[in-house]
Amino acid sequence: MKKAMTNWRWWICLLLFVATTVNYMDRQVLSLTWKDYIAPEFHWTDSDYGIITGFFSIFYAAVGLFAGRFVDWMGTKKGFLWAIGVWSLGACMHAGCGWATMMIEDIDSIEALKALETGSTAALAVASVSVWLFLACRAVLALGEAGNFPAAIKTTAEYFPKKDRALATSLFNAGSSVGALAAPLTIPILASKFGWEMAFIIIGALGFIWMFFWVYMYDKPHASKHVNEAELEYILQDEAAEKQEAEKKAAKEEKVIPFLKCFTYKQTWSFIVGKFFTDGVWWFYLFWAPAYFSEMGKSMQTTEGKMLVFVLYLIVTVVSIFGGYLPKLFVEKKGMEPYAGRMRAMLIFAFFPLLALFAQPLQDVSVWFPAIIIGLAGAGHQAWSANIFSTVGDMFPKSTIATITGIGNMAGGIASFLINKGAGMLFVYAAAQGDAFNFLGFQGKPAGYMIIFCICAVAYLIAWSIMKTLVPKYKPIVVK
Repeated sequence: MKKAMTNWRWWICLLLFVATTVNYMDRQVLSLTWKDYIAPEFHWTDSDYGIITGFFSIFYAAVGLFAGRFVDWMGTKKGFLWAIGVWSLGACMHAGCGWATMMIEDIDSIEALKALETGSTAALAVASVSVWLFLACRAVLALGEAGNFPAAIKTTAEYFPKKDRALATSLFNAGSSVGALAAPLTIPILASKFGWEMAFIIIGALGFIWMFFWVYMYDKPHASKHVNEAELEYILQDEAAEKQEAEKKAAKEEKVIPFLKCFTYKQTWSFIVGKFFTDGVWWFYLFWAPAYFSEMGKSMQTTEGKMLVFVLYLIVTVVSIFGGYLPKLFVEKKGMEPYAGRMRAMLIFAFFPLLALFAQPLQDVSVWFPAIIIGLAGAGHQAWSANIFSTVGDMFPKSTIATITGIGNMAGGIASFLINKGAGMLFVYAAAQGDAFNFLGFQGKPAGYMIIFCICAVAYLIAWSIMKTLVPKYKPIVVK
């Protein structure tokens, strides 16, 4: 009698979900504390915050180009350990920025920092020093986080057949919205009770705890004592029968595409385009949503402010999971091959961000309309993201998946730098111009937000059109 199939792959998926949750909580600590806690201490402006978020994005992009290659070289297990260990260290390091600023500027207390006259030479010096210190911490955070998705996508390709990868990716990628969901319910409370420094330390320490579970739980499927023959056969169902045993016994013999040669494939550029046009949108929502609600008088110190961000990411979490199921439906029920099913699903989700066009016009009716609308737009991104990551596993050999993922993340990081740095500069300029700055009936800073929302709205349809032009049909890369 044939033994029932084990389901260890889903426990691995859960572990990836937890890692992604911790990842996005680490990212959110700054966005949820800077406006109400950090900025008053260091006399930051929107432009200062834009510099920090923009630098994080561009550094993430730079190291992302090589992070995937590092994971492919180091191996999934060790590569993931290095990634989460470094980013958790970087998260905890933020807590020391206040102390370091006071030492450098010879200021003896936080109260003395806050008491500095805004715009004075001393206040500008404090702002400058603190920004540089936070930039250093964000660099360490980005260095580690750049390895998260390449390692996670590589793990998914190892543990799931093609038809299930989008679903598995959407489930673990839901951690990004769950992390963002949990953040406004925990981080402002930690900051108010223990100080913003402890918020960074406590959330950062979660990554170190995760590392112990990863060491115990992860091995390649053929080497895992938790995966039986039935589950291994299911995982390897896409492989030709004569190649299954070879992959089981000699996975290390799989040929690797040379790094520079990766850029000669249209499939690589399709992934780059898809990430470049869309990642910045998600990161804008992630980094600026709390500040946006604060502009409307709903800061993270208020219950309503916390609930607005919570509801936003609750919508993202619930709706985005459907993004992994839809291509599975197209494949199993409609008989489409995986790539065609993913592209069909991505086109559907590319229309979701168009809702962002209505966020600003409806904010005067109720502040909850922007929260709901941005939540739906964000859900569209997460569903899109689950599928675009899966296209890499569809068309590239497993030995190169992390490399291609890292290259795409580099493109997404560059886009994030442009939109976050640009948004910070735009908001400062628009606020300074006041009613003289107009866009679609909005004046001043709201006009600046409307410009960014318009960019976010059309980005996905542009990306999909270019991707479809570059790779109209499924065409896997064969390494000879």
